[in-house]
Amino acid sequence: MKAAILGPLGALSLAAAALTGCASSFGSAKPVDPAKYAAMSCPDLNSALGGTSKGISATAISRGKVSQWSVPFWVPGGTKAVSAIQKRQTGKIERLQGEERAIYSARQSRC
Repeated sequence: MKAAILGPLGALSLAAAALTGCASSFGSAKPVDPAKYAAMSCPDLNSALGGTSKGISATAISRGKVSQWSVPFWVPGGTKAVSAIQKRQTGKIERLQGEERAIYSARQSRC
């Protein structure tokens, strides 16, 4: 029994489907709970703020790399997959920025 080999089109379609995430939602960012940061100490808030900032930077860099992808015209849905990845990353950045604002306000009021 021979294994079926995917052609370049099949492999690219499979990769695009895996990267876009079938169950991801773009516009539904969860609200940030400020009470989550109310019990944290100042060093913990500083650490959380640094981690959130790193996450924003890493996601923005990744989104920039995705926008530079050159998808061949013959790939079905290639540009849609790229825009879906960019939208998902933009949503993640917006969620992280909301967390960052909540951490910053908790830090300003206490530290």
